[in-house]
Amino acid sequence: MATTQSLTPSMKRRRRARQRRGALYLALLGIGLVAPFVAYPVFLMKILCFALFACAFNLLLGYAGLLSFGHAAFLATGGYVTGFLLSSYPGLTPETGILAGTLAGVALGLVFGALAIRRQGIYFAMVTLALAQMMFFFFIQAPFTGGEDGLHGVPRGQLFGLIDLSSNLAMYYFVFAVFVIGFAIIQRTVHSPFGQVLKAIRENEPRAVSLGYNVDAYKLVAFVISAGLAGLAGSTKTVVFQLASLTDAHWHMSGEVILMTLLGGVGTLFGPLVGAGLVVSLQTQLAQSPLGNWVSVILGAIFVICVLSFRSGIVGEIQKTVRKNFK
Repeated sequence: MATTQSLTPSMKRRRRARQRRGALYLALLGIGLVAPFVAYPVFLMKILCFALFACAFNLLLGYAGLLSFGHAAFLATGGYVTGFLLSSYPGLTPETGILAGTLAGVALGLVFGALAIRRQGIYFAMVTLALAQMMFFFFIQAPFTGGEDGLHGVPRGQLFGLIDLSSNLAMYYFVFAVFVIGFAIIQRTVHSPFGQVLKAIRENEPRAVSLGYNVDAYKLVAFVISAGLAGLAGSTKTVVFQLASLTDAHWHMSGEVILMTLLGGVGTLFGPLVGAGLVVSLQTQLAQSPLGNWVSVILGAIFVICVLSFRSGIVGEIQKTVRKNFK
């Protein structure tokens, strides 16, 4: 093992960065563990579900450079599959229903990805939007979704047949564990050799092709991972709120996750978490105020201001400041 004296300045900077990152992870983990005793657990669970959804989307946009306008399809698919299974088979445990919803998101992501990655830029975005709209109309007509009424009264059940999730506190810690697992998958993916190739594709795809990488295969795998995690977020959200509805499949939801990601910081691990927390908090507070009918307008104005003032997003600007002043 290299001694401290033998380390180069760049190695020392990387070590300090890892130490700061580790301390931040531990601090956030501690905050997550005590949060339900400070704030309303259902509100916190909503933030965690949307944060996981935004983190999944950011894996595709921030690290692979692929802008999807149809990610709501994966959120809704996971939610509907989980809701249908838990409602139709009372003996089914919630973790099994969530796993099924996640796998449904993976399967749909494989189909969508195989069709969409043949295009680039705005054409890729339009293909994903068109496919998502097809799923929206499918969910309206399909008998197992409840149509415009959705699925209501989805039972939370007992986790592993032992822990009663009807308690909001128990449900919170389960959702928190799901988020941590999903975030860990994204973190490991981003910092793996696979993640480095994705960044290379984002920065200069022709060069990545010239180096011998199968670019389409890498983009497809990233798309499938992102879709699966979005399905996991939708499945978990359905169990939390005991509801699966067309709202999750609407193109507005795809727009919201883009807003969350850009607001927090594209290409940053914590940006989507911050963006989701901010958007959900604003929506909740404004909905309870006389400005309830102006939620979309206010969010749009905040988004424009942040884009003009903080082009890298909130977390992106903070990271720039830290790198500039704490090398």
